[in-house]
Amino acid sequence: MSTIVTVLKNNRACIAADSLTSFGDTLQAAEFVADYEKIISFGEKNYIGIVGSAAHHLVMQNLLHKHADKVDFSDRFRIFESMRQLHPILKEEYFLNSKDEDDDSYESSRVDALIMNPNGIFGLYSLREVDQYKRFWAVGSGAEFALGAMQVAYDLMDDAQAIARAGVEAGACFDNGSALPMTSYCIDLD
Repeated sequence: MSTIVTVLKNNRACIAADSLTSFGDTLQAAEFVADYEKIISFGEKNYIGIVGSAAHHLVMQNLLHKHADKVDFSDRFRIFESMRQLHPILKEEYFLNSKDEDDDSYESSRVDALIMNPNGIFGLYSLREVDQYKRFWAVGSGAEFALGAMQVAYDLMDDAQAIARAGVEAGACFDNGSALPMTSYCIDLD
């Protein structure tokens, strides 16, 4: 449950996310928790927004801090290689349970995320698939609403952050797993 988006426009990149966390039917709005941000900043100008289990956020913060030497998110191949190296650590040190993915060809990391850095915007998916995007993308339960809003906004707006806001606001408006306030980060591309 979430709406996380990334946008590239006019040599600027933006990543943005809603702030709602849910535990089953219990909603935990931003007004009740000190750390409601879904975007993690790490290294120099690297940002990752993660959807899925609420535990992913703290696990990934700790993992990126403790194993920074194994993380290089500068391009598709390096993101894939980083996650390939981190997957056994997720299982051994963080007790990742991936047994219910018997129909998949590969063991799942159960992590779907969007990554932004000066080299571009990327999607990282549970079977370690990595995509690089040219314009925008969204993940989470509000992704379909966000993608529609950003498709319309992209040619009408020149600002990456404004386009990202349109996506997150659409997700928060129509998806019951997303809510405002939104957080966002913007950087210039190399």
